[in-house]
Amino acid sequence: MKKTIRVTINGRRYEEDVEPRMLLSHFLREQIGLTGTHVGCVVGECGACTILMDGKAVKSCLHLAVQADGRELTTIEGLARDGELAPIQEAFVRNYALQCGYCTPGMVLASHALLRNNPDPTEEEIRRGLAGNLCMCTGYVQIVEAVKDAARGLKNG
Repeated sequence: MKKTIRVTINGRRYEEDVEPRMLLSHFLREQIGLTGTHVGCVVGECGACTILMDGKAVKSCLHLAVQADGRELTTIEGLARDGELAPIQEAFVRNYALQCGYCTPGMVLASHALLRNNPDPTEEEIRRGLAGNLCMCTGYVQIVEAVKDAARGLKNG
C-alpha cells in the first residue's frame, strides 16, 4: 500500500505516493526525475547518492523515501542558483576535480556540507570529511584542491 509523502526538493514542494520500501535515491531519480543523484553501491559505501537532507549530507541509498516526509532535500540540480554554479561547483571545475563525473554530485554535495560546517578546513579535515565518498578514477588530489579553493573563496568573500 502506497504512502503519501510531502517533501521539498530544491525549493519545490512535492506531494507524492510512494511504496514504503522505495529507496530515496530511486524516488529522486525515477519518480521525480532528478538523475543527478547517482546510485553506486546501494549499501552506503561509495557516496555517489549523497544529497542534503535538511542541510546535512546523507546517503540517499540508505534512506527510504517515506523517511523524507516533511523534509527539505537538495540534490546536485538544486545547488546552482539562477543559472549560476555554486562556489564549490565552480571550484571543482577550476581544479579539474570532475574526472569521470560519476562520483562528482556526491562529492560536491558532501564538500558543500563540509564547508557549511567548517568554512576553513585543514587538508586532513577535508580528507576526513570526504572519507565516505569514493572516487574510482585517479584519486583525490584535485578534489581536495577544489575544496581548499572554495574555502579560500568563502574566506575572502
